[in-house]
Amino acid sequence: MYVEHLAELAERLGAPILTGKTPVRERERLYAAFRAGDEAVLVVSKVANFSVDLPDASVAVQVSGTFGSRQEEAQRLGRILRPKADGRQAHFYTVVSRDTNEAEFAARRQRFLAEQGYSYDITDAVDVLGWA
Repeated sequence: MYVEHLAELAERLGAPILTGKTPVRERERLYAAFRAGDEAVLVVSKVANFSVDLPDASVAVQVSGTFGSRQEEAQRLGRILRPKADGRQAHFYTVVSRDTNEAEFAARRQRFLAEQGYSYDITDAVDVLGWA
């Protein structure tokens, strides 16, 4: 769902995109290239929810449009927060548009994560980027 948005993001970042239409062999090649440091960024759809092992990934940016579940978000967060071999701290960001249904779903996911012991900060683009 919303793969066209991911494709635009991948194009702007100059990064490969992995979706359900990406052949398994190509997915594995891209995951291996990421693990080897040959690819710095991957843009992935929900296809990355299942059996993806990228232990050195230290930043995840979730751009949602499907009203993802609390469990899916906890799974993604747990994956990215695994200890890194070099001790780096990991960061998990979620982009949510204000005054949308997604904002309500994001608030529910945040409450769930807080109940699980995760802490988070909410930062508004207006504050960070100076957008009005």
